[in-house]
Amino acid sequence: MNISDASRDSGLPAKTIRYYEDIGLIKPRRLGNGYRDYSDDDLHKLRFLQRSRGLGFSVEDCRVLLSLYEDRNRASADVKQIAKTHLVEIERKIAELQSLQRTLSHLVDACQGDHRPHCPIINDLAG
Repeated sequence: MNISDASRDSGLPAKTIRYYEDIGLIKPRRLGNGYRDYSDDDLHKLRFLQRSRGLGFSVEDCRVLLSLYEDRNRASADVKQIAKTHLVEIERKIAELQSLQRTLSHLVDACQGDHRPHCPIINDLAG
């Protein structure tokens, strides 16, 4: 299948598919005319990558996960460790966002939002 079909079937833009090839995540076969020819296996990998990236895994994590996906002798503990590490990072980011939300909510509540120049939001941003 060509890149347009692979893009449609995987849900990834053609540019992303080319990027994944450039960094060695996938290696589609090349036809005599130089065009890429994506196999069903390539399509499964692209879907795997699309889902992994959608869950926020880094490209390097995806590289490791993809190698584990291809390794039928893998230990699920290896996969779980990568996922647990990523989950801890997501939880850290959520806590950081909640802290930002509380701070900004407090500042918005403190601002009168009227015609006067005094603004606690500007004062806080100015340090």
